[in-house]
Amino acid sequence: MAGNIIGGDKCSNAFVAQWIDSSDYIDAHTSGSTGTPKPIRLLKSDMRISARNTCEFFRLDSQSTLVLPLSSDYIAGKMMIVRALECGGTLIIEQPSNNPLPTCRMATIDLIAIVPSQIDGLLKSTQFHKIKNIIIGGGRIPESMEHKLENVRSANIYATYGMTETCSHVALRRIGDKYYHALPGFTFDIDERGCLIIMSEEMSFGQLTTNDLVELENNHSFRWLGRYDNIINSGGIKLVPEQLETKIAPLVHGHNFYVTSRKSDKWGDELGLIIECDTEIPHLNSRLSDILTSVERPKFIVYEPNFQRTSSGKIIRKKW
Repeated sequence: MAGNIIGGDKCSNAFVAQWIDSSDYIDAHTSGSTGTPKPIRLLKSDMRISARNTCEFFRLDSQSTLVLPLSSDYIAGKMMIVRALECGGTLIIEQPSNNPLPTCRMATIDLIAIVPSQIDGLLKSTQFHKIKNIIIGGGRIPESMEHKLENVRSANIYATYGMTETCSHVALRRIGDKYYHALPGFTFDIDERGCLIIMSEEMSFGQLTTNDLVELENNHSFRWLGRYDNIINSGGIKLVPEQLETKIAPLVHGHNFYVTSRKSDKWGDELGLIIECDTEIPHLNSRLSDILTSVERPKFIVYEPNFQRTSSGKIIRKKW
């Protein structure tokens, strides 16, 4: 086994033990973004292919340093370990927190994987200047954070697209770009719903149809629009909550929020805006009227002090 792992905990040590045993697969769980997390078995051969693709893209080798400030309970953490083992580099495992890189004695960090909630803490780190490449997964990057990241010149920063079933990401989007671009070995198509189909001649799944609505630029690039599961049919018009959320984001002062719906005799489904906040945001209704059409405007607004989240920290969207 190549690679040097520093700071392993009980969870990562258990994963490494399973990785080097004689079985052909790894036990994992889906993220639970759209339901209860489900157990899944991932072929080690698929995980190696995925890891090698990422190592190739970022030119990781035995001289590289990787940092993991995420739990190896999840696919993102597991795959950082596999990447280090495959390229033969050094992996530094940190206790997961919203303030990555509390200390780091390495001269450079070739790749660090984080989730959106860790962006602010990483940007404030005194070690930030050491980072060459950052990948961000586990959820949408808030627009305000995206703007902050666009101003970073010292590191290459990418949003990732992928899922547990694909052994982490299959495409990367450079911050500031609209389109995700395929990693080596992957191509894309869409089905009759407009949802992404992932294709690979190397991975065991061969072809995987998702519930992600996309705009396909070509068979290697796409723009993510939202989840097919979240579409709201209001007054006969299909609305994609994620697209409305992009418009609404500047008006909610950095609070977490989402667009949802409830049943209505008049509209079928009527739009609602749910905001994680203890108090109402002044003049929000009138400001929403300035930027949204009559069909797009929420018919109700709910303020909640604390959102429900999955075990991996993703907001659980509720129907009302």
